[in-house]
Amino acid sequence: MFLDAARASRISGNIACPVACPPHPDHIAPMTKKPFRLTPYQVQFLIVVGFLSVGYASYLRYLGIELSTVALACDAGLQTAICKARSVATVLFKNSVFGIVALVVATLNLMRPSIVLLTVGIVAAGLGIVLYNVVLSGLAIGLFILGFARPAPATA
Repeated sequence: MFLDAARASRISGNIACPVACPPHPDHIAPMTKKPFRLTPYQVQFLIVVGFLSVGYASYLRYLGIELSTVALACDAGLQTAICKARSVATVLFKNSVFGIVALVVATLNLMRPSIVLLTVGIVAAGLGIVLYNVVLSGLAIGLFILGFARPAPATA
């Protein structure tokens, strides 16, 4: 099934590639990785997501967890949405879930940056900063900032 070198050189015109030579030898571009840069729309989206997560966490902390009348009513057995959110948030921040999720996502974002990881991480870090997981969430925010410390592209 193999062709001999003389016949291959007649067919392809080159002995170096006896089976199938590309029509243009430089058709494969060099592999370069583009640096992670956010578009203005992505920045605006992340700003909105960040403000919403910190705003909801502030609402939950100051009007659901720390407000004594709501705390007493929820502890007495009131079944409202704020009481359900209060109980879920309490379990999550007692187990440092917000901070751990933010730290894991920030580490993944540092290795392979993407807008999805950045969005999830900003939500988790925003909730963690306000809802008592300050140390891990602060470290995650530092890793998110470090994720943008890429070398500038060379200018011609």
